[in-house]
Amino acid sequence: MPLSRRGLLTTATAASLPACTGAATTKHRPRKLRTGFENLVAENYAPLTGKKVGLVTNPTGVTRDVRHIVDVMHADDRVNLTAVFGPEHGFRGTAQAGGSEGRYDDPATGLPVYDTYLKSGRPLADIFTASGVDTVVFDIQDVGARFYTYIWTLYDCMEAAQLAGKPFLVLDRPNPVTGRAALGPVLHEEFATFVGRQPIAQAHGMTVAELARLFNKEFLAAPVELDAVLMSGWKRSDFYDASGLPWVPPSPNMPTPDTALVYSGTCLFEGTNLSEGRGTTRPFELLGAEGIDRRWAAAAERLGLPGVHFREAYFAPTFSKFQGKTIGGAQIHVHDRAAYDPVRTGVALLVTAKKVWSGFTWRSDNWIDKLTGSTLVRTMIDAGADADEVVAGWQEDLAGFRRMRGKYLVYR
Repeated sequence: MPLSRRGLLTTATAASLPACTGAATTKHRPRKLRTGFENLVAENYAPLTGKKVGLVTNPTGVTRDVRHIVDVMHADDRVNLTAVFGPEHGFRGTAQAGGSEGRYDDPATGLPVYDTYLKSGRPLADIFTASGVDTVVFDIQDVGARFYTYIWTLYDCMEAAQLAGKPFLVLDRPNPVTGRAALGPVLHEEFATFVGRQPIAQAHGMTVAELARLFNKEFLAAPVELDAVLMSGWKRSDFYDASGLPWVPPSPNMPTPDTALVYSGTCLFEGTNLSEGRGTTRPFELLGAEGIDRRWAAAAERLGLPGVHFREAYFAPTFSKFQGKTIGGAQIHVHDRAAYDPVRTGVALLVTAKKVWSGFTWRSDNWIDKLTGSTLVRTMIDAGADADEVVAGWQEDLAGFRRMRGKYLVYR
C-alpha cells in the first residue's frame, strides 16, 4: 500500500516522540495521541468526500469522550455514512463469543447494519455490493494476538472489498501491548481457520493499518485499493495507558488492557480442559480446574519467568468451563511489562500444569493446534519438552515472519 502524505506526516510525528516503558503499575503522563479517526476528522473526512461510506466497526470505535464514531459520523454533514458492518459480538456488542447481531436497522441512527461474522469471499462481497456503499472503512481496536478474530474480519473485508470493486480505508488505533516485537509460533497454512487465516506470529506486534499493508501485499490473491489514516503520537514501545484513550472492551472477555497483556499466551488454555478464566472478573489471568491446588502456582513461580509472578487462586466461573464450581489454579500477576513474554509464559504454564496435575488433557478436537498454528506445541509438550525447548522449536519460522513484518511497519 502506498503511504499517503498524511500517513507519512503522522509516521514522522510518531517517530519523534520519546519512548514510554515501565512496570505494570507505572503511571504515565499520556502524550497527545490522535487516532486514525481523529486525524480523519481533522482532514474534514477528505478521503471520503463524495462517497457513500460503509463502516466496519464494533463498540471500540469510539472517540476519546466515548461517543461511538457511527453516531458522530451520522450527525456530521461532511461525511455520508450509509451502512454499518458488524463483526463477531456485533456492532453494538450485544453478542457473546461465537455470536453476532444479524441484520437489523440501528435504532439510534436508522442505518442498516449488516452481519460480517463468519462471512468471507464472494458472499461477503455481495453484502458490500447490496449495501450500495462506494467505499469500506475499518475501525476496530485490536489486542495484538493472531487468534483474536477482528484482524481476520479485517482480512476478509479487504478480500471482499476487492471482489466487490470497493476501495478500503483503515483507521488506525494502538496495539495495546506495544508494537515492539513479534513473538510465538507462526501459523502453518494447513491449520488456517477464523482464529488464523494466514501465517503470522501468535503475537504479531503490529497495528491494524500495518497488518492491512502486510495482508494486501503478501496474502491477498489480488490487492484491494487500500489506504490508511495513521495515528499521530504513538510509538512502538507504548502500552495502552500511554495513549490517554479510554478502554472499551473489544469483546466481553477482554475487560481491561491487563487482559490483553496476557491474552496471547493464556488463550492457549482454550485448547485444554482447564478454565481460561471465562466467567470471572479476570479472564485469561485466572486459570484452573477441579483438582488443581497450590502446587501449580508454586511450580510456575520456581521457573523465574521474567516480569511475572504466580499466585495460587480459587474461583467459581459464572459461565463456560466449570460453571458454578469452585476450582483451584493460578492467577498471573505481571509486574514488569517490558520484560514479560506472554507466549513463553503461556507455554510454561501448559508445561507445568501437565506435570503437576494428572487430570490435564488437550481438547479432543485439538483446538490447541489451531490456536498455535501447528502440532509443534502440543506434540513437544506431550513428549516431555520444557518451555525453552518448545520456544526454540518455532524460532526459524518466527525469524522469517519478523523479516517479512519489517517491510510493513510505519511507526518507528
